[in-house]
Amino acid sequence: MFAARLLQARQLRGLSQRALGDRMGLGKEKGSSRINRYEHQVTAIGFDNLGLLAQLLDVPAAYLLADDAAMADAILALAHADDTQRDALASLIPALVEDPALLAKVVELLQLAQGRQAKGLRAQTDRD
Repeated sequence: MFAARLLQARQLRGLSQRALGDRMGLGKEKGSSRINRYEHQVTAIGFDNLGLLAQLLDVPAAYLLADDAAMADAILALAHADDTQRDALASLIPALVEDPALLAKVVELLQLAQGRQAKGLRAQTDRD
């Protein structure tokens, strides 16, 4: 999972392996090789380099280590939330996990809102 997240984060930032390795202070040639080995799971990354890599890619280290895509997306969303939103979400998530009926209602509301948003976009497109 780490390799896929690293590749995705690097590409989202528009960085080549060489550029990322150079920003890590490894030099262009050595850096390119090291990033390539991380992305192909040939070499494991140490905690010091993990923190630096996360900082350079502007993602939380936890994002790079997430077990699956849903967890990675949730970590990234939390990272982009402001302190007030993060506090609210930190309380909300355990409540949703503990109450499946509440979770189902929230999912239903979310789907309804997304449907309305999609309908609005279609209407806007039709007008253009």
